[in-house]
Amino acid sequence: MNASVGAAAVAVPPRNPTLAAPLRQPLAQRVLRMTAAFWFAVAALGQLIFATYIAGFYGRATLGGHPEWWNQVMPHGYVAGDRFFNGVLGLHLAFAFLITLGGLLQLLPALRRTLPAFHRWTGRVYVVSAALMAIGGLTMVWGRGAVGDFPQHLAISLNAVLILTCAALAWRHARARRHDRHRRWALRLFLCVSGVWFFRVGLMGWIVINQGPVGFDPERFSGPFLTVLAFAVYAIVPLGVLELYLRAQHSRRDGAKFAMAGVLTALTLAMAVGVASATALMWLPRL
Repeated sequence: MNASVGAAAVAVPPRNPTLAAPLRQPLAQRVLRMTAAFWFAVAALGQLIFATYIAGFYGRATLGGHPEWWNQVMPHGYVAGDRFFNGVLGLHLAFAFLITLGGLLQLLPALRRTLPAFHRWTGRVYVVSAALMAIGGLTMVWGRGAVGDFPQHLAISLNAVLILTCAALAWRHARARRHDRHRRWALRLFLCVSGVWFFRVGLMGWIVINQGPVGFDPERFSGPFLTVLAFAVYAIVPLGVLELYLRAQHSRRDGAKFAMAGVLTALTLAMAVGVASATALMWLPRL
């Protein structure tokens, strides 16, 4: 539901003299590019709001000496006297803020072209931060426990493994200067890292559309809908839609491009509903 087409918005094909001017491109290619840009605009806005929420709520609580406020959102958040896991969680939140902003910067084509050195260095920081955040997430889920049931914890763990895999392969191909392969793995990494954001957007959109929690118990935070949502947004849908987008992008058939543009538009509109719902009900009230 979340239009987890992640980085599709910036998956721009290599520069080609025959396609240098957008107006010379076939109509299907232009439509696909415009829908990708539409996705990126909605996702960027939503992730910037999410980053503001992380800094405004968690950052303010921490700097103000009230880390116990974390428990307003995370029942298993701050535990008095548990310095190790409190520290791991604090670093996890800090990396979540940095990586949200860093991911958007990495996906700006203009920035890659005009400031390649900046792109490379921020990319290194992004990959390392993603790996550390994934390891920290695994530590918290299985070391302290987290909200949700066992299937959700499995989905989060799968997401962490995917993050580590994509980070390693994106780094490897970048060092080997295999730019196209690097770009694909970097896009996959962005989508996997965005899993937490996709989950919140999908959950709040579902609640608003159904006018309440349907398919899960909000007290125990478990149920079939949450199981499906967790596996969908942490792995299956984002990576699946990205692969379809990449295939359509390089397809010679206009029909494939138009079909993908239609799917991408529908997913983006659904994501916009989720972003608006999460902003109004989850993020703004705590700023």
